[in-house]
Amino acid sequence: MRTLWRNGRLVTLAGSGWCTIERGAMIVDGPRLQWIGHDTGLPRDLQVDAEHDLGGALVTPGLVDCHTHLVYGGQRANEFEMRLQGATYEDIARAGGGIRSTVAATRAASDETLFDSAAARARALMAEGVTTLEIKSGYGLALQHEARCLRVARRIGRELPVSVSTTCLAAHALPPEFEGRADAYIDAVCAWLPALHAERLVDAVDAFCENIAFTPAQTRRVFDAARALGLPVKLHAEQLSDQDGAALAAGHQALSCDHLEWLSARGVRAMAAAGTVAVLLPGAFYFLRETKLPPVQALRDAGVPIAIASDHNPGSSPGLSLLLMLNMACTLFRLTPEEALRGATVNGARALGLADRGTLAPGKRADFAVWALEHPNELAYWFGHQPCRRVVVAGEERR
Repeated sequence: MRTLWRNGRLVTLAGSGWCTIERGAMIVDGPRLQWIGHDTGLPRDLQVDAEHDLGGALVTPGLVDCHTHLVYGGQRANEFEMRLQGATYEDIARAGGGIRSTVAATRAASDETLFDSAAARARALMAEGVTTLEIKSGYGLALQHEARCLRVARRIGRELPVSVSTTCLAAHALPPEFEGRADAYIDAVCAWLPALHAERLVDAVDAFCENIAFTPAQTRRVFDAARALGLPVKLHAEQLSDQDGAALAAGHQALSCDHLEWLSARGVRAMAAAGTVAVLLPGAFYFLRETKLPPVQALRDAGVPIAIASDHNPGSSPGLSLLLMLNMACTLFRLTPEEALRGATVNGARALGLADRGTLAPGKRADFAVWALEHPNELAYWFGHQPCRRVVVAGEERR
C-alpha cells in the first residue's frame, strides 16, 4: 500500500540540527519511507492508495526506548520506603531484597500474568510515541524462567503494534540456588545461551558488571560466549562504581554501555574508538537519588553518541514515560532538548544496532509520531500530559 502524508512540520533529524521541513510531505510505500520533502516537490504524476492531511502538525521519528526491563512479577514499593529511611541500593541487595525479590515474584507468576502486566507497561510507553522497545530478561535467573521472560517479550512484539528487540540479561544477579558460587552461575549462563539463541529468543546479550553483581572477568566470559554465537553485547556499566566495564565492553564491540555515572576517561576513549553508544538513564539516577553525574561533556568531546532510555524496572526506575526521561536528561544531565530527542530516536536505534529507523529519510522504516506541539523542544519541556496524537509503525497507523 502506498500512502501520502502531507502538510506536516517534519522534524527529520537526518542531519545536524532539527532538520525541519515546513509543509513537508512523506510518501510511504509498504513499511518504508519512499520519499520525503517539501509539499511542492511531490511528483506530479503521483498515485497513492490513501492520503492524509496532517494539518500542520509536528512530526518526528517514532521514539526508541533502548533499555527496559518490562517483563517481571510483583513490585518493590517497600524498598522505596526503605531507601527513604536511609537504606542504600547495596544494603537492600545484600539483605536479599532488590533483584532477588523480583526474581521470586517472576518465577511464581504465570506466563499470562507476565504477559498481561508487561503489555500494559508497553502500552503506556507506546501512548507517548514509542515505536521500538528493547526488553531485557534478567528476572528469571534460571534457563526455564529466562526463556519464559524472553518468550513473553517476543509475544509483545507479535501482538502489539510495536517493534521489540530482546536482550538476554541472565547475568543480572546471583540467584539464591547459586549463593557463594558466582563462577558456577556464570558457567550456567554461558551454557544457556546456545539454547536461547537457537530458539531465536535473543537479539543481544547484556550483563551487570558491578561490585554487587559480576566482576569484569565474569562479564568477559559471558561476552565471549555471546560473541561466539554471533550475538552483539551491551553492558550495565559504571553505575555504582568504576569497574572499567565500559572499556571491557568496548573491546567486545558493544552496541552500548548503560548508566555510566562513574565512567572514566579511559572508558570514554574506549567507547569512542569502538563506536559504542552511551545510554544514559536519568530515571534511575533520580529514583536512587544519585549525585555522581555521568561525564556528559567528555562524551560529547569524544564524539560518543548519547542515547536516553526509561530503564523501566521495579527497583530503580518504575516510571513509564520516555518523555519524562527527556526532561530529566535535560534538567539533571544538562543535555539540550535536541540531544535528548536524538537520544530517544537516532541514538536509541543505534544502541540496538537498528540502522533502519530513528530518522525520517527515504529507505528508513516508516515509524513516526504526530504531536500536538509547536516545536520539537517541547517534547523535553512538558511532562505529565499526552501530546502524541497519531503513531505510524512500519507504515501502518496504530489504532
